[in-house]
Amino acid sequence: MKEQLDNILPLTYHISFNKLLSHYDAMAHGKDDFLASKAKHILKAQAPYPELREGFTDPALLDKYQEVIHIILQDLFSAVLTQNEIKTAALPFRDIIFNASERFEHILKAAGPNFKPSINNKEEEVTYIMAAVVILNFYYGFNLDFKRPLFYDIPDANGVIRHYRILYNADFIEIVPNGTPPEITQEDVNELLENIDDLEIWKQKIPPNSFISKGFVISNMFDVTAEHAISEIKSNLIINDKSKGSNFIKGVENTFRSLFGLANMQIGFSIFNPDENRFEKVPASGIRSFILQNKNYETCYEALCQESYRKLIDQNSYFVISDVDKHYQLSEGMPPYKGLQDQNFKSALFAPIAKKGQLLGVLELVSDQANDLNSVNAQKLDDVIPYIVSAVLRSLEEEENLIDAVIQNECTSVHPSVYWKFKEEAKRFILNDQEGLQPSFREIVFNEVYPLYGQIDIKDSSQARNMAIQRDLMIQLSEINNILTTAWKNNKLPIYEELIFRVNNHIEDIKEVLHTNSEQAIFDFVNEEINPVFEHLKKSSKLYRELLLQYESKIDMGTGSYYDHRKNYDESVTLINEKLASVIDKRQEEAQAMYPHYFERYKTDGVEHNLYIGDSITGKREFDRLYLYNLRLWQLQVMCEMENRHYALKPKLQVPLDVASLVLVYNGSLSIRFRMDEKKFDVDGTYNARYEIIKKRIDKSYIKGTNERLTQPGKISIVYSQKKDELEYLRYIKFLKAKGYFQDKVEIVELEGLQGISGLKAIRASVLYRTENNKDKTYSYEDLMNELKA
Repeated sequence: MKEQLDNILPLTYHISFNKLLSHYDAMAHGKDDFLASKAKHILKAQAPYPELREGFTDPALLDKYQEVIHIILQDLFSAVLTQNEIKTAALPFRDIIFNASERFEHILKAAGPNFKPSINNKEEEVTYIMAAVVILNFYYGFNLDFKRPLFYDIPDANGVIRHYRILYNADFIEIVPNGTPPEITQEDVNELLENIDDLEIWKQKIPPNSFISKGFVISNMFDVTAEHAISEIKSNLIINDKSKGSNFIKGVENTFRSLFGLANMQIGFSIFNPDENRFEKVPASGIRSFILQNKNYETCYEALCQESYRKLIDQNSYFVISDVDKHYQLSEGMPPYKGLQDQNFKSALFAPIAKKGQLLGVLELVSDQANDLNSVNAQKLDDVIPYIVSAVLRSLEEEENLIDAVIQNECTSVHPSVYWKFKEEAKRFILNDQEGLQPSFREIVFNEVYPLYGQIDIKDSSQARNMAIQRDLMIQLSEINNILTTAWKNNKLPIYEELIFRVNNHIEDIKEVLHTNSEQAIFDFVNEEINPVFEHLKKSSKLYRELLLQYESKIDMGTGSYYDHRKNYDESVTLINEKLASVIDKRQEEAQAMYPHYFERYKTDGVEHNLYIGDSITGKREFDRLYLYNLRLWQLQVMCEMENRHYALKPKLQVPLDVASLVLVYNGSLSIRFRMDEKKFDVDGTYNARYEIIKKRIDKSYIKGTNERLTQPGKISIVYSQKKDELEYLRYIKFLKAKGYFQDKVEIVELEGLQGISGLKAIRASVLYRTENNKDKTYSYEDLMNELKA
């Protein structure tokens, strides 16, 4: 009772028993002799102390009048119920208690000699407004609702915090003005309701100490520890700020201790990885796992016994170990009993966190006392498990996002077939970071994989590009020449004649062939020599201004030069690439369903693709060479489809470009490594590098003893080095010929040796084409060209 009645509220508190004593005044004159006699006894005990009616503000007088107050309050604190009820007489919104039931006294005694109960959610601003609302309701007659629950947090004998909700009985309170009461209108009330956060406005309308609260309240309290704990667990799980690490866990752990009433209980959590059938450590600081102990992961078979596996994994039900030592002996040291005993735990409760039958993780509760955790109190988790499930689902989603972010940052986007491997490495990276280590993303390697390579290259693309550039430059220089000639005729300045001479030299220079440096030289000449002159001419007369506006309208803002033929070329190349890529991208979905494999493609002047298939890429699905043969056949068929898509597109192109297709067959397996610096896969090792060299040079190769290039429009070239590869692909061609993909023209050629490479051969198979008008009829390349020309 050390708290003083300060002056920060609109109410001045006067401790008074007048309203209760008034009831006894009436009872003393009643017809019931027993009640009248008791009332007279109470009134006689109070009579020598008129201040108990008049009221007083000094809390110290409560000790002085303790015995008399006890007599006055005896009907409110029944001796029959005093062991059951949690009740006090007190001042509202104040930690001043002057009478209590025996049960409340026992609760305080268990809390310790130095513990003083205090309302835990009492705030000055809120308390002032609550008191002001009481005045508005009880004195002025308004009907405002500003109720909020008040609580005592009191530890029990074991140190577990118990939560008690306080309900006030205000029947013995009188609200009277302290002098002249302020005038309060409905408009004032409306203003107060609009400014609930502005304490100063409330103080202006209802000043401090403007009213007197005369009397006391009866505080009835109820143990709401379980409900409060569940609410706190919900709040912690909703906030779910794992960045706070151990502080987050400590808060949740204390709440679980309150829920179970176990001061020494600890909680842990482990994630279930269904792909690997293993438990994994949560990648957040301070979150422990008593199943894993100090390990980052462990398979379920190693972490659990048969019974615990059946309960947690198969049935998604609680697994309770009320006596660890007993079950350790019975199981002869099997997990999880051994791990729990090694950690000196005597009882444990493992609760599966599952959604629609899919296990997400395991909540682990452990205690150092046998029978603390048992099948009876395990049911307390039923009310909180749904919220834990929601939190875990959200946490897993956040973890996936974090993993994706790490992979994106360290590796850029990766193909779904190998995502699992990057995910494993990202988890390790995040875990190391959480543990304060210096994380580094290790290189990803896949061993014993079989490569497939194919390309559909735009034929003579460099020549077509140079021709487009040449034409645009010729047109631009001719336009410049015309403008300068007009200026020379009108002004006869020698500088114009000199510029015309230089323009004509550039025209002559590129008329036959575009040299390597011609484009840049002309661009610099126009920028540095011509444009300043044109700016001068534009200011000199309307004639030049109109000529130059026509000239500038044809200049592309991006390139700063004429961009007509080049635009047609670029748009044609882009369209070819898009259409070809769409074919293989769509067909890839079907191929992945047959057997997962790594796939990547590039758009250059055409479309290239790499495929890698093997055991190490799938992670767990058994590999057979049958899947390799199937993928080779699929690749050949898709290349034919891409050829058909191009020739259906060709009549619509601004520049009718041809394409030529090539497949590289590599008989053996190799290793691929993700290069962190280049953010892409590459073959691993010096021996395997030969494959990459062949890929880069093969499309420039010639038929041995001739000047004929290997790749030709209308044909798919299949490059190989082994006889068995030749026989394999001849079978595929025969099969696809029967399905209308190839014609009868098949040739086998030997290739000229490339630098460091010899002994390569190739099959060239002529593709059959279907037009959009007649998809059932097939055409050779020559037939199709004749039809397109017609």
